[in-house]
Amino acid sequence: MKVVHVAVAVIVVNDSDILIARRPDDKHQGGKWEFPGGKVEAGESVPAALVRELDEEVALKVTEDQITALMEIPFHYPDKSVLLDVCWVQANMNDALLAHGAEGQEVRWVPFTRLAEFEFPAANQPILEAVTAALS
Repeated sequence: MKVVHVAVAVIVVNDSDILIARRPDDKHQGGKWEFPGGKVEAGESVPAALVRELDEEVALKVTEDQITALMEIPFHYPDKSVLLDVCWVQANMNDALLAHGAEGQEVRWVPFTRLAEFEFPAANQPILEAVTAALS
């Protein structure tokens, strides 16, 4: 089974608020919440993929120096395998205020203490744990 390489951003403002987005209903894991990001293209670095994807998905302008590696998560769903390359992104507050669902998806800034109230794909569980541990 082919592995889909995905760059994932844990975008933090105010040392506590995290940007999450709702997956479109017609996509894999549709209707669940996720951390923004997207597929890494051939020959592209993970930071470069995040700069591109965050602009495309949530209209958030970031630079590679705002991105720090957090973890890699290989995960196998029954119908798909993914490799999540997860990074912290320290967003500028002025840029963060402009973030929105550029592809029509719902997005929210959520205090990290409330992330457990949202349903995420199973592959995201280690991210949720890492965010809670780091920001508590």
